[in-house]
Amino acid sequence: MSENSPAFMNVKQVAEYLDLNEKKVYTLANDGHLPATKVTGKWLFPKAMLDKWLLESCHNGVLNDRLLIAGSDDPLLQLVVGKMAQKLGSAALVGYTSTGTRQGLAMLSKGHVDICAIHWGHAEEAALRHPALLQQYPGHKNWVLIHAFERQQGLVVSKELADLVNSRSLNLTELLTSRWRWALRQEGAGSMRALGEWLHNHAYTVDMLTAAETCHSERELASCIARGEADVGCASQSTAGEFGLGFIPLGTEAFELVIPKNIYFRTLQQQLLQALTSMEIQAKGDLLGGYNFSRTGQQVWSAS
Repeated sequence: MSENSPAFMNVKQVAEYLDLNEKKVYTLANDGHLPATKVTGKWLFPKAMLDKWLLESCHNGVLNDRLLIAGSDDPLLQLVVGKMAQKLGSAALVGYTSTGTRQGLAMLSKGHVDICAIHWGHAEEAALRHPALLQQYPGHKNWVLIHAFERQQGLVVSKELADLVNSRSLNLTELLTSRWRWALRQEGAGSMRALGEWLHNHAYTVDMLTAAETCHSERELASCIARGEADVGCASQSTAGEFGLGFIPLGTEAFELVIPKNIYFRTLQQQLLQALTSMEIQAKGDLLGGYNFSRTGQQVWSAS
């Protein structure tokens, strides 16, 4: 096929382009191995992503000098990525962008990033919730889910507000009144789901809160509270610890990494997973507070 191939190819064109029979193209598309989308019942294949898929398939991928992570925010993972970037220098591109769980998965499904970090509810429900969430995205059949750690999720508050709650001068549900300003996260963030569930248990909704700011990372949320621009928000204990803020636990959640199978064994991906199991990093996690590393590095799900 010539360089003037259409931007979106049909099954017949892809079969010719890859020198495969059409039945094999259908199988690869249905199994989530080929980048494709269904429009009015017919498969369409973006040529740019198809070319990238071809490169990724060669010798376990050619982009061995790149590790881009998106999805949920976590201070300890940020620390690991920062240390890797510093050590590698100009030898590789290593980056971590907090986008929230859902946007991160959308970026992973389009091949824009290499790993997506997620958290989507209580730890005891993660074995069901996380796979169910992944299966909503194209390409999930090529993904594996690796357990990074468990962490405490709850309300990050100023120290003064924490003292009022701890001394029982302020009931926890009083934080829902209009007096207190909330720093919220963007839609699709795991923290917003956790907050929504807690509010539901108290017959409240997010719309009923006094919203001071919408933040796009846990650090931005904590910074907002530390600057006095908000009083309370939903984030991890480690985020509160990093900023010296108060923390009111609401529950434990599983923080996990979604990695495409075809790049799982790349050097940078494996270095990241090994770093999470190191004594140095786990000691840092203990200082921040709220982490449990008992299952770190375990594969917890893979599409059959």
